[in-house]
Amino acid sequence: MDPGLGTLELLGVFFSLVACLCSLVTLMIPQWLTLSTELLPTESFQLGLWEACVVQDLGMTECLPYNTLLGLPSDIRLARILMCTAVATGLIGLLFAIPGINLVNSCRRTESFKAKRTLKMLGGIFSIVAGVLGLVPVSYVAHLTVLRFFDESVPSVVPRWEFGDALFLGWTAGFLHLVAGFLLVTSCLFMQDETCSLHQSIALYRAQMTRPERSPRGRTEYV
Repeated sequence: MDPGLGTLELLGVFFSLVACLCSLVTLMIPQWLTLSTELLPTESFQLGLWEACVVQDLGMTECLPYNTLLGLPSDIRLARILMCTAVATGLIGLLFAIPGINLVNSCRRTESFKAKRTLKMLGGIFSIVAGVLGLVPVSYVAHLTVLRFFDESVPSVVPRWEFGDALFLGWTAGFLHLVAGFLLVTSCLFMQDETCSLHQSIALYRAQMTRPERSPRGRTEYV
């Protein structure tokens, strides 16, 4: 097996694992949006998908989960659905990709290379889908935040929400999912070419082994 192909597989699985962890952290932490006011300089507010928090300068944090689902803003509800779907899709893609890499001792026969290639291809496709699903809610919330921040109808003295750490972490997770999917799909294409070459080599070897040879006795008859 080509060492470069194994490197692509390992990088794809590694980036997919890191992306799943980043997506899960993005889903859980409450730092999607942050707000600080001049009236209360010792406190800042954080808004997440599941709870809102008040952070004090002394290090104390008090969080309150949302009590209602229907009363939430539409962007929060949409982000919940898409982020949960992105995390689930990324985990499924990772479960598909791990048995498909060459280091895993499964489907080692030549006839089973197609199964490993299919698993790895599915892992790459699921990873790409997870990246898109993760980038959409993060970018949508960021877009609405920018529009509200520069809204001229709101007085300048009114505090505005700003980007939180979860948005940047979500962008990182989506990008890593896309990179992981691209690496896994690319390794599948190289694996397909290598498998075709392997089948041709085996067929040529079998043809050489089955080629009839003249026995020495048959040769001496013509002398």
